[in-house]
Formats: sequence, C-alpha cells, structure tokens
Amino acid sequence: MSTVLHVTGRVLVGPEDVRDELWVVDGRISFTAPVSGEVRSVRGWVLPGLTDAHAHVGLDGHGAVDQATSEKQALADRDAGVLLLRDAGSPADTRWVDDREDLPKIVRAGRHIARTRRYIRNYAHEIEPDQLVAYVRQEARRGDGWVKLVGDWIDRDLGDLGACWPREALEAAMAAAHEEGARVTAHVFGEDSLRDLVEAGIDCIEHATGLTEDLVPLFAERGVAIVPTLVNIAGFPEHAKAGEAKFPAYAQHMRALHARRYDTVAAAYDAGIPIYTGTDAGGSLPHGLIAQEVAELVRAGLPPIAALSATTWGARAWLGRPGLEEGARADFVVYEEDPRADVRVLAAPAQIVLNGRPLSA
Repeated sequence: MSTVLHVTGRVLVGPEDVRDELWVVDGRISFTAPVSGEVRSVRGWVLPGLTDAHAHVGLDGHGAVDQATSEKQALADRDAGVLLLRDAGSPADTRWVDDREDLPKIVRAGRHIARTRRYIRNYAHEIEPDQLVAYVRQEARRGDGWVKLVGDWIDRDLGDLGACWPREALEAAMAAAHEEGARVTAHVFGEDSLRDLVEAGIDCIEHATGLTEDLVPLFAERGVAIVPTLVNIAGFPEHAKAGEAKFPAYAQHMRALHARRYDTVAAAYDAGIPIYTGTDAGGSLPHGLIAQEVAELVRAGLPPIAALSATTWGARAWLGRPGLEEGARADFVVYEEDPRADVRVLAAPAQIVLNGRPLSA
C-alpha cells in the first residue's frame, strides 16, 4: 500500500488561489481525499517548486565539468527549493539528469552560440554570421525548446561592449529557430544590440542591463521577457576593475549599467514586461542562490507577489511546466512562514517534495 501525503496549511496554488489542503497520491497532486493508503501529514505554506530560469548545470568558470560536479550543482539547487531549471547554455551533456527522480527537472537551451573570440573560452560554439542559421537549427534540435545566443561582448576594436550579429543574420536565425519549434534568448549586457534582437523576433533577453527608456515600449509591445540575474549583475564592478587597464570605456560602461540596475528592472515591471528569476549559477557563481535573486527583485521594486510569481506560477507557465495542478507531478516546497509577507522566507525551506517524495531540506 502506497504512502499518501496530506498537505495542510495554506497551499498557494496561484497568486489569488489559496487552498487549505492537497493530497499526494502515487507521486501526483490531487485535491480530492484518497480512499485508501497510509497517510503522512505535512503542514505549512506551500509553493510550487521554485524555478531558476537562468542556470548552467554542467558548467564552471573554465567550461564543461564532470558528472559528479554536475550532480552537486543540481543538488544545491534542489536543496534551495529549485525543482525546475532552464539551463541557459552548457557544453555538457546533462540528459542523464532526466533519469534521476531526486534531481530537478531541466529545460535545456543547448550550447551557447557566440561570435569567434567574443565570449568565455570553452563555453560556446564560436562561429561567424553566415553559420548562424545552421547552428541555431542544430541547437534547437538538441535543446528542450530554447536556443541561447551571445548578443554582445567586448569588441576589442571598440574597447567596449559591442553587438555580435548583423540584423539580417538575426532575422534568419530567429525564423529558423521558430520553424524548429524553439524560442530564442540572448545574453546581453549593453544597449546596442537590443533593438535588432527584438525586432528580429527574439523571445527573451538575459541580464537586460542595457534596457533603456526608448526600448521599454518595444519590449512590452513584443512581449519579450527578461531574466535580470541581479545576483550576477552585482559582480559588474569587479568585472570593470579587472578590465579597466585594457578597456577603460568598457569599465566605465559596466559601472554605469550596475548603478542603474534596479531602476532598469523597475521600469520593465511598470511597463508590463514579463520578468523571471535567474541566478546565472554555474559560471562564476554557485548554485542555490534563488532566494537571493527573488529578494533582489523586491529590492528593485517588484511587489512580493510578483517576485514570487517570477519564480513559481508565472515562471512555470512561461516554460510550459505545471504547478500545483490536479494530476501534475508533486513538486513543491513547504515553508514555516508566509513567503508573501517576506520573500526572505524562501531561504529556509522546511520541506521539499520532488516527484511526490519528501526530501530532507
């Protein structure tokens, strides 16, 4: 006879849908009491498993890592309550994770696609514009409905951030990705590449620190989402210092982008631009920082309920994955206090349930 979980307290099914209980039967959610089974009780404030929509399982600061290291990364996210990851580019093959009932579910974007010598070594396919369509199709077929471009990086001739791709190449690439059934996102720190990317048909921008007042309406009109990765942007002053001797204009630019980061996110939210949480874990940052990222969104001006949606209900819907729905796999996190009152509660999960199995938090 299987064990049934009876979860009581406040079950946050949606921003405005709060219930008193749910059941977990055979690993799946039910809102109807079962007729049999040994019952185990869980009580608290319940959220769908958190989402980190910009992470890199299988990657560190030097490139691909081995399976044991990848496992540690995924476990760090899981233990922070992240049960759904969008892997925003990795050279490692992490398909083995799909066979593990104890690890988060991953939505993959394939490997980064960058211009030659215009990104971090060992991370990306480094190609030229005439190859972009072919590589976009290739990564669309390897991923889980996403492709990741590097939209800008340091241009050594400019001594500053510069756009990586001509407009015509982007238009052809977006069309190819969409024909393959994939959405496209791009790493972008600066301003210059954003209009071409959006008007070419991109679906999402990572970081988006270069979002300016004149571009906000365009993003909103096209429904282009942003994943601000504010815990990553906190490192911009260090990047500026490291590059200042060789690229002083770049250093000044990075400091300016950092200084206005909260205003940028607030303006996007006020305009109705979709915003989702991402930590950029797996490069220079450790995994498991999602609570800090949600708190950063609140610091930037998002109401707590909006910041919670950016990592729960809204993020899951955006990625096409269920939340606390009848018949869905039971992936949720239980807290001792109301996260709507203080999002810092997310840093201390009392219980994590993954695929219907309670885990030690």
